[in-house]
Amino acid sequence: MVSHTFFFNGPYDETMTLLIEARNYITFHDAAEHRKMSPQVRLQISYESMRVTSRLTQVMAWLLAQKAVHAGEITKAQGASVDYALSGGEVCSDGAGPENEDLPAGLRSLLERSHRLYMRVERLDRMVSEEVRREAEANGAPDADGGVDGGAAAGG
Repeated sequence: MVSHTFFFNGPYDETMTLLIEARNYITFHDAAEHRKMSPQVRLQISYESMRVTSRLTQVMAWLLAQKAVHAGEITKAQGASVDYALSGGEVCSDGAGPENEDLPAGLRSLLERSHRLYMRVERLDRMVSEEVRREAEANGAPDADGGVDGGAAAGG
């Protein structure tokens, strides 16, 4: 399995930093500037802010589940199960937004960085699920979904 240091010192710190930055952006974004924008742009800002929040909370939840695996609180198969898989795939993996010049630059930056992070963690989720599936097949033991047929959650 990928080392504990890699899982948590990099993506965890990056996720926490982006969560704090997103919170500050959403909380302190200039309301006066926001009121000058068209209703359509304000709606886009709200939607894209929620996309950033969704990505980051999904990533943090997945990382915490993997931390629980490394701490021995749950098994590797449980950590790779559908219950702990990275979700929100359709909304979170959509890379749209950063190119929208109507959106504030700060939000476009958050969209781009949160998307890159989500996609990296999605690849990690697939790697972990595949590793659990291979181990289950090799051991003839139930996989993350309780079967022996390699049906581990693929995430997303």
